[in-house]
Amino acid sequence: MSPAAPATSTVIASVTVPGETTPRVEFTPAAVDVLRELQTQFGPLMFHQSGGCCDGSSPMCFPAGEFITSDRDVLLGVLDIAPADEAPQPVEFWISAEQFEYWSHTFLTVDVVPGRGSGFSLEAPRGVRFLIRSRLMESFG
Repeated sequence: MSPAAPATSTVIASVTVPGETTPRVEFTPAAVDVLRELQTQFGPLMFHQSGGCCDGSSPMCFPAGEFITSDRDVLLGVLDIAPADEAPQPVEFWISAEQFEYWSHTFLTVDVVPGRGSGFSLEAPRGVRFLIRSRLMESFG
């Protein structure tokens, strides 16, 4: 199987927050490319965004199920990073309830930039890190 062609467009999450109809998170093409590489190496993936100290404000990528979520976490969306015409490759994006409350009017874009992020996030050894770019949401509900 040959490597997938580079992603050329953003991937927007499905709506998973009860009572809402507007997506809240997306991945840039660069983030999708890194995630596809990580998925090849580690299998299914997930993200968790907390508001903790240190790198706690950075989105953290883990093998799916390795970070244990609780009822104090909100599933912000599910994003399919699969290339066209391939089986779905869903990536869940979780956020702590406290951070969700703080960012309740914010649309999140997950991007990737050169640099070293948290040692716990899967991309760290690659010399890149995921980061959040945000903007106010235009509509709610």
